[in-house]
Amino acid sequence: MAVKFDLVAEERTDSGKGASRRLRRAGKVPAIVYGAGRAPRSVCFDRDPLMHKMENASFFSSVLSISVKGKARQCILKDVQMHPSKRLVLHLDLQRIVEDEVIRMTVPIHFLNEETAPGVKQDGGTVAHLVTEIEISCLPANLPEYLELDIGELELDETLLLSDIVLPEGVEMPDLANDNDRSAVSIHIIKEVVIEEEEIEGEEGEVAEGEAPEGEEDKEGEEPKEGDGD
Repeated sequence: MAVKFDLVAEERTDSGKGASRRLRRAGKVPAIVYGAGRAPRSVCFDRDPLMHKMENASFFSSVLSISVKGKARQCILKDVQMHPSKRLVLHLDLQRIVEDEVIRMTVPIHFLNEETAPGVKQDGGTVAHLVTEIEISCLPANLPEYLELDIGELELDETLLLSDIVLPEGVEMPDLANDNDRSAVSIHIIKEVVIEEEEIEGEEGEVAEGEAPEGEEDKEGEEPKEGDGD
């Protein structure tokens, strides 16, 4: 069953970097809502409830219900700006959706039966996820939270393509329509490469017995130069 995400937003009239910084200091996250033939609308969310919902991976590939002044609107998340070093959301881009208009959305791929695949269980291979998410197009009502790819029969040194993913009804993959089918997952033996270091006669910095280090031969008894000694 799909998880339902309800968010309450506040309308904001100020704009600019300074206004956004003030909102963040007050525990808010600025956002923009656009699309569906209407003018963009600036809003903000309480940071803590938003961060809690974002802990669920389905949040990023689901239809979100955004309520402003008691009126709800269905949206999808198009972009998230995160702080480069802290676990903080800086800004959200949300696109309004219409029931009878096709949307494009990037959804994750879930790989099934990895441990029981012959290439892993019998031959000791390692699964390589070559694609972990893919763009799909569909009506909002048909939007899946993720796609599944069963690799339970995959042998060693075999590969499955994007076209091997069984798409739900009403869902299309633009890459396939554009003849851009490619490898999604494979199983191989990971070979360890040992690089032997060449032996060098004598260690760096080693000084032979009775010899002075390079550049030190004539220092003893050397007359100080003019200006030395202070």
